[in-house]
Amino acid sequence: MPVKVVMAQKILRANEQVARENRERLQHLPTVNLISSPGAGKTTLLEKTIQALRGELAIGVVEGDIYTTRDAERIAGQGAAVVQVNTAGLCHLDANMVGRALDQLDLDSLDLLFIENVGNLVCPAEFDLGEDYKVALLSVAEGGDKPEKYPLVFRESHAVVINKSDLLPYTDFDMNKVQEEIRTLKPEILIFVTSAATGEGLEAWCAWLREIVRHKRFVTG
Repeated sequence: MPVKVVMAQKILRANEQVARENRERLQHLPTVNLISSPGAGKTTLLEKTIQALRGELAIGVVEGDIYTTRDAERIAGQGAAVVQVNTAGLCHLDANMVGRALDQLDLDSLDLLFIENVGNLVCPAEFDLGEDYKVALLSVAEGGDKPEKYPLVFRESHAVVINKSDLLPYTDFDMNKVQEEIRTLKPEILIFVTSAATGEGLEAWCAWLREIVRHKRFVTG
């Protein structure tokens, strides 16, 4: 058991070094690492976000998945610059994978970069990829127990998107209780309630994205 702990620490330390290098490369480009369970709606949210900000912000996406290029094809269909990263079985992206993907993007032509992580609420929370913001996405269809079961991802995130709000009438998801549990884990966290299907909440989400782009431009000159 001690050997396993040491190995894990070494892996994380090595990742942190590459993450610092990625962050240096991305110092002028606001970057959002989007984390959720499989099927929570990350790709659909990105599609709707790209549509809403088209003509206003040039968006790039590093698309993480275990296998297939299906999500990347959907993002490319929206006109965004996208690079697919297949992990071939790994449950998360790491900084080295993202660094190689950055080599394939014209970073100077972008205003905003998303990293759509592999569908998983556990491993992705532990790995710094060089992003500015982690955003956890939770769908009401998953049930309301996720903050208590997977607290690290909510503590590490700057914002939470509670998606598929149009399904609330068909679930026992308690919106007030879930938001209270999230804020117990991290009181200052931002929470957006959205439905990618109906458009509910997307304007507030996009307004925040515009703000982080403005902030980055102000800070970096």
